[in-house]
Amino acid sequence: MNRLPPKPKTGLRRSLLRVLQLLIIAYLFMVLALLIFQRRLIYFPTKIPANVIESVAAEHGFAPWKNPAGQIIGWEMAARGKADGSVLIVHGNAGCALSRDYLARPIHEATNVDVFVLEYPGYGARPGSPGKRSFIAAAEAAFQLLPRNQPIYVVSESIGAGVAAELAQRHPAEICGLALIVPYDNLASVAQRHLPFLPAYFLLLDRFNPAACLKNYHGPVKFVVAGADEIIGAPSGQRLFAGYQGPKELDLIPGAHHNEVASQTAAWWREVFAFWRQHPNRP
Repeated sequence: MNRLPPKPKTGLRRSLLRVLQLLIIAYLFMVLALLIFQRRLIYFPTKIPANVIESVAAEHGFAPWKNPAGQIIGWEMAARGKADGSVLIVHGNAGCALSRDYLARPIHEATNVDVFVLEYPGYGARPGSPGKRSFIAAAEAAFQLLPRNQPIYVVSESIGAGVAAELAQRHPAEICGLALIVPYDNLASVAQRHLPFLPAYFLLLDRFNPAACLKNYHGPVKFVVAGADEIIGAPSGQRLFAGYQGPKELDLIPGAHHNEVASQTAAWWREVFAFWRQHPNRP
């Protein structure tokens, strides 16, 4: 009795190869989409029409902060009487500067300082597009407008830690203190944490790296880390704190989420100012 020949496996192999090819193509499309559209996954600006923005600002207690050309670059809460310092706030990746009254108001109430909130390009009514280059350029131009005859402090929130750290790297002797609220050590690492199946670390265009920037700064830094931060991840902020070599304080708030720690009282901010002033910046 003749045995039947074995069934050919060529068809199965071709099918498996075709499936593998389709998976590779799909993966490459995902990588390409991440490369092209990544800024839409990072920045979530709130737009406000230019014809109403000043009235909206007044409702939040802000006055326009303008550059020498008369363009609004942010918002100001002026000190009551003669100021003994300036605070520059660089905010997070969502909303706009006008929504940061929960940061500006208690700082303003805590001590006699002028409080300035930078508006990023592409946010509020400010023209331009969000991104590291535009953020840093806007922050540098704004910093140059701050008075140099009194202390300057910089307060950041979330992605603003990258902007604040860049300013500290550029002006290590002029910034008398930093407050970094829900910060990160390296934005590329945060991106990789959110997209573990893609090479996000290598594809990221806006490579904010506070850990590297702060190596050039030696002033006092207040760190605030949310213990249950679902966006940055608490370990990222803790690594930034651990690696900083200057005077530092850490508030690690157990169980708090990313958006639950930036709103603090005037009394809390008075303690931050006391910490800053106890450790004069000596570059």
